[in-house]
Parts: sequence; structure tokens; C-alpha cells
Amino acid sequence: MIRAAILCLMAAPLAADPLFEDMSSALPPHVYDGDWTHFVGGGLAVMDCNGDTLPDIFAAGGSTPAILIVNQGGFSFEQAPLVELTGVTGAYPINLDGDEHTDLYVLRAGSNVALRGGPECSFSDATADWGLPQDDRWSTAFTAWWEGDRPTLAIGNYVDRDDPMGPFEACDDNVLLTPSSDGYDATLLTPGFCPLSMLAARDARGKPALRLSNDRHYYVKDGYEQMWDITERRFLGPEDGWQPVSLWGMGIASRDLDGDGLDEVMLTSMGDQLLQLAQPDGTYQAAPYEIGSYAQRPHIGDEGRPSTGWHAEFGDVDNDGRADLFIAKGNVDQMPGMATRDPNNLLMQTEGGTFVEHAADAGVASMDRSRGAALVDFDGDGRLDLLVSNRRAPLELYRNTTQQTGNWLGISLRQSGGNRDAIGAVIRIGTQSQQNTIGGGHAGGQLGPRHFGLGDRQTARIDVTWPDGSTSSHVAEANQTVVLQKP
Repeated sequence: MIRAAILCLMAAPLAADPLFEDMSSALPPHVYDGDWTHFVGGGLAVMDCNGDTLPDIFAAGGSTPAILIVNQGGFSFEQAPLVELTGVTGAYPINLDGDEHTDLYVLRAGSNVALRGGPECSFSDATADWGLPQDDRWSTAFTAWWEGDRPTLAIGNYVDRDDPMGPFEACDDNVLLTPSSDGYDATLLTPGFCPLSMLAARDARGKPALRLSNDRHYYVKDGYEQMWDITERRFLGPEDGWQPVSLWGMGIASRDLDGDGLDEVMLTSMGDQLLQLAQPDGTYQAAPYEIGSYAQRPHIGDEGRPSTGWHAEFGDVDNDGRADLFIAKGNVDQMPGMATRDPNNLLMQTEGGTFVEHAADAGVASMDRSRGAALVDFDGDGRLDLLVSNRRAPLELYRNTTQQTGNWLGISLRQSGGNRDAIGAVIRIGTQSQQNTIGGGHAGGQLGPRHFGLGDRQTARIDVTWPDGSTSSHVAEANQTVVLQKP
């Protein structure tokens, strides 16, 4: 069980229940649509693409063109010009060339695209310029890490659409793109079990590893969740303390919940949402059912069939110093064995380390077929707002209006060289820590300040372990976003 004593160290005075205001009408019209190729996907990429400190949005469209939405402030949003891209399943913000502009790696059912960021949220296709190999696979997962001046990219591919025996037993190969003298070299990462999320991060051993969450619906037998050691370039097995788990893996969320410096991992699925607790011996243990995170059935209505979880994300919604958890839910399409009216979850963490459902009371229990999501402060007031994409239904945007929230800090990292955003760093405030990563979620993620709730603390000491292993300490006043430069 998560240690309550540690979690209470940064707890705020009793706060009101979470509350959100529906601001969806502020967004331009957009729907993630398409045939069976787009039953999965629907990811959202959130980043500041024009340097005004306000988060902007790239939303996958499936059979409809993807859309770029620029934040004008005050919950006003405008659609911006974007090269037309269809077949998009998701996207991740990443700085591929080390300049001052954030780029995008766009996943597609077809050739993936790397968009170079430019001034005022301008994007151009730089796939060929950067020497990124292209293929015609169906990509549904992405993550990246730096071992030099340029990133290594991992692309998760779903069903091989050209396999005449498909879709069952027809998972495609995953691909690693590693920097080379003339661009990138592509190597296959096999076996592939149809990943819907990938995350490169430090695992329970404290070592960099690539986690793949795989959709068992398509490989049916002999498949499982995978962990690949980045340093040793090999898959881990039982002899390493990695016990494979088989589930219908959809999304990954990672956060240190007990203050030991090791991330717990949430895996969304059909039925149970599995929270794995990092153990001192470098292994993982399934959280007890009583923790309240399994969210295996709809929490409102009379629907008794199992839920289908997609994007999961930890974030401190009330700034009490404890990470809460949002899970986007929705039937794949019309699967009769799964719930069709499947509301999203907002699980608020208590002082005892358990989670309590608040989505309905908070106003975010959407019944649409949700896919991607993002917990991001869109208006700069220090409270995490919520963005959700849906299959065959409009985007949803909710403003966090929770009262009596605690203090907070947003922290961005900068360093010289190609890894400008210091991906791979770890940020610690007291007992809280967050890894600075790219990946996870379901088909989308964010690149921006890491949000920390501080409870009633007015100042905070920030300890950063940079990607090269060096450390620095900083002190900041609460209720602001700070940019920390590597010494």
C-alpha cells in the first residue's frame, strides 16, 4: 500500500471537491473519425508553439484532417494554418533539432511525418530533411530519449494491414530510429504485440527502460506487456525480475506516488485499469483492489459491463501535493461485451493514498467514446484544466474552477545542446518527483512545464537531476512557472 505518512507531508488543508466548467464551445469544430483503422488513436499533442507561455493544441483527426488550435488566452482559441494531414492517429511534441521551436512527430496509418516548428506556430514537413526513414505501417505509439545530441525515436506499430491472415495474429513490427551520420537508421524491435502506448523512463530498478503496453485483443495468445532495457538493448524477462503481464493495454501513465523516487505505473485496459507499484527490489507489484484505481466498470448509470480505458494521466487537480488520476474511457466502437455508456474517470487521491471517484460531481464524466486527453493549465491560473478527444464526437474542454486549491509551481528545464528540454531529467520537490519524459498516454502527450501542487507551502526547494547525472538545487516562490537552466 502507498505509504500514507509520506503522502501527508505535503498535503494542503482540506480543500473543496474538484469542479470543472464546460468550455468546449470555445474550441473550433473538430472530430476524430474514420473506419476500423481509427477505432484506436485520437491523440492530442499539447505544447507552446509560439512562445507566449500558453499551451496550444494539435489534435489527430483520423479520416478528417488533423487540426492545430492556438490558445489566445482567456479560454479563447483559434484554428491555425496547418499542412493537410489525414490518417493521423496521434502526435507527440518533441524538439528534434534543438532549436527554440517545438516540433511534432505525427503518427499515421501510413507514412509518419515530422513537422518542424517555426515562429508563430508555423509547421513544415521536415521528414526528409532530417533523414527520417518512412514506411507505410499503422503507427499507434511513440516515445523518445537522448543518448547524444539527437534523440532515439521508438515507434509502436499496430496491425499489419497487408497481412492476409489479419487482423488477428497480425501484429506488425515496432521500429527504432537511431541517429546516424546522414539522418536516422531504422531497426526492427521484435516481437511486436500491437502497442497502443510506449514510454521511455526510469523503471523500478532506477534504470532507463522502454515500456510497451500491448493490445491483447489482436495477438490473442502468447503476448504480454514488454520492457526493453535501453542501455543493454534487450528485452527483460523473469530472470531480471520483470514478470510479463497480459492485458488489453491501451495507455501508460507514470508517477512517483509514495515519495521513494520510483514511479508507479498505471496501465489502462479493457476491464481492470492496472496500477503497478514500484518495489524496493526493482520489481512491480499490482496495487491492492482497495486502492480504488481499478475503475473496471462505469461509475454512474446502470451499465454493468466492463469499461474500456484509453489515455491515463496523473496530475494534481486541487494542488494538495498528491497526484490525482484522469482516465479517458469509451467503447472501441460497438463491442457488445464492453460498456457502451462508459464515463471518464477523475480519481482524486486521498491522504491515505487511495483514490476516490469524482468525475460526475466535478462535471467531467463524459459518455462519448473518449480516446486522448490532457491535464494542462490552459489559462495560467495554476489549476490543471482538462482536454479530451472523442471518437465520432467533438473535442471537450473543461476549465478547472475548483475552490480552495493549494499553491503550485510549474517547472520547465533548459540546457545547451540538442536535448534542449532536458528530457530524461528528474525534478524533485520534497517528497514529490516527476520524470521529464516524452511518451506514454494514448497516442499523444505534452511538452511544457511540469506541474507541482504545493499545498500550503509558500516557497519550495527544487532539486533537479539532469540527464547527464549532475544535480542542481533551486528555490522558488509558489504560484508561478519558472524556467531552470542547467548550470
